[in-house]
Amino acid sequence: MLATYPILYSFRRCPYAMRARLALMVSNRVCELREVVLRDKPPEMLEVSAKGTVPILIDVDGRVLDQSIDIMLWALRQHDPEKWLMPQQGSVTEMLELIAVFDDRFKYHLDRYKYPDRYADVDAQVHRYEGSLFLEKLNAKLSATKYLFGNNVALADMAIAPFVRQFAHTDRVWFNEQPWPQLQAWLAGFTESEIYSSVMQKYPKWESGNAGVIFPSS
Repeated sequence: MLATYPILYSFRRCPYAMRARLALMVSNRVCELREVVLRDKPPEMLEVSAKGTVPILIDVDGRVLDQSIDIMLWALRQHDPEKWLMPQQGSVTEMLELIAVFDDRFKYHLDRYKYPDRYADVDAQVHRYEGSLFLEKLNAKLSATKYLFGNNVALADMAIAPFVRQFAHTDRVWFNEQPWPQLQAWLAGFTESEIYSSVMQKYPKWESGNAGVIFPSS
């Protein structure tokens, strides 16, 4: 028997899961959201993806997507009412290249800045500086246009903003003092948006045998 809706394993504060929910929300791809606690991962989730990280989406045909960008593209290729895959400037390929830089190199420094106790012999301030070099480049890009690829929001903005938010919240006073007015305005626009508020609703931990939450809710 086929599932009624795709299943999404998610964790509210995870930036990868956040970006997946953003794409599902804007495309109105309804799914059964299962909120997990990462220290107590449900066996059903680990059975479909051994790496055990969120988000994981299982479509109604049983196909498993366990990369957040793949989930975003899956949703937006079905329905893209705000044209996130049609940037005013550049191309999807260029957006994916920028996203990959942040997922790889920026995320490396972000983790060591935010969670230095998890790593041996890490100087958080060094990684804050290294991460800030990426943010300076974003600020310069945003000095020319309102968003990263033109004056309309697109995939790159919504895929990268959750990670910039995490970096900013590590030391908000320091972040606000930096000479990045365009980046700060761009991030504020994201965190104050209706779609951000919608995807950051709190849900109870999903328990095996229970139904998940219908997301987005009507």
